[in-house]
Amino acid sequence: MRQLALDITAPPAPTFDNFVVGRNAEAIAHLREAISGDGERFVYLWGEAGCGRTHLLKAAAAASRAATYTACAADSVFDDDAPLLSADDVECLGADAQVALFKRYNTLREQGGGLIASASVPPVQLKLRADLLTRLGWGLVVQVHALSDDEKAQALAQHARARGFMLSSEVIAYLLTHAPRDMGALFATLDALDRHSLEAKRAITVPLVRDLLRDGT
Repeated sequence: MRQLALDITAPPAPTFDNFVVGRNAEAIAHLREAISGDGERFVYLWGEAGCGRTHLLKAAAAASRAATYTACAADSVFDDDAPLLSADDVECLGADAQVALFKRYNTLREQGGGLIASASVPPVQLKLRADLLTRLGWGLVVQVHALSDDEKAQALAQHARARGFMLSSEVIAYLLTHAPRDMGALFATLDALDRHSLEAKRAITVPLVRDLLRDGT
């Protein structure tokens, strides 16, 4: 089995500053206002997989000491003490977790707190209990738009710089043509490419990318 080089450079933590905005300036503005308390404190983000919803929710939680981030699952438990919740992929919630989020939402609204939630579809298309759907739709509902190819190229170059290396335009074009298209998968491929380059002691070129993708690592 081929042993990968030690990955000594951790991926950068999601922040608003390292998010490639594209057509999502409105979404970021609303999140900043929700965190500061200067605007609507209840925001629902929706968009296709890989559009950057998780990045934005983690960035929002990191930008506020009062916030906690939850990657929702069927049995999710929500922080009863945090005045600002960041709940990602709420369509994954099971029955009990839906009740818990409904109750927590009501408490947050009564106490002046806030909730930033996300899913892949607008609230009206979620298969959740009706009272929770109503609550999720009460605040701002904002679509997160996927990046164009040019914006994806910018995001890949930015991610590479954050890890301490540069990508040529040829490598970026090859990744966009032959690697999975969503940004989460592209970033994971780029991280694997960085490790593979260190292990092989080779520069990051199109042939190296081709080898990586062919080997499925």
